[in-house]
Amino acid sequence: MAEPVILVIEDDPSIRRGVVDVLDFAGYGTLEASDGPSGLDLALKANYRLILLDLVLPGLSGFEILEVLRKKRPGQAVIILSARGEEEDRIRGLAGGADDYVVKPFSMKELLARVEAVLRRSCERVAPSDERAVPGGTANFGSRRIAFHDGRSEELSERESELLRYLVDSDGRLVTREEILRHLWGLDPNRTETRTIDMHVMHLRSKLGDKDQRMLVTVRGKGYRFHSGHAV
Repeated sequence: MAEPVILVIEDDPSIRRGVVDVLDFAGYGTLEASDGPSGLDLALKANYRLILLDLVLPGLSGFEILEVLRKKRPGQAVIILSARGEEEDRIRGLAGGADDYVVKPFSMKELLARVEAVLRRSCERVAPSDERAVPGGTANFGSRRIAFHDGRSEELSERESELLRYLVDSDGRLVTREEILRHLWGLDPNRTETRTIDMHVMHLRSKLGDKDQRMLVTVRGKGYRFHSGHAV
């Protein structure tokens, strides 16, 4: 089983490098961003388990990123890393959806302990993001099943489930094949045949009852859009 991937959003290059190196040495996969906008972009698009989030970032604050995540990726595990240790900031961060708050400077040993604890808790809890409404029913990504209002149900493979969740969460945004391969499945688009995505999309359309392809739309030469307003 692959080790969890951790996204580090930190503008101080020495702190970011130190954290990423320690996580890599501990066996975790890592992604990193040095400012707010690129951090939020990865936070919404990438496939990862935990974010280590600085509060003071260029372009977009950690609090603003938390606010977007609470709407777009509810239940996402987050540890705040900040030099701002005031009680008001701690309360605001935890109330905003963070799982833990680590004040700089911190020891790497303590950080790893906090990471392990939050990952353990996030595995044990029932994530509120396991279900999504789809036209005509509900997709449960924990059980990998679509239950339709008329009583029908369809089982999803692991890849189909991951892809459907990603497309639904994209909220009508164009999602390229390259993005799916790189951020969702961790594959190099230059070394992977993109027809494998087309095959999974075809299977999803069949299971969703999307015969006219108005729900899961192909944008020729680019990728896909998911339209949740289409009635089955």
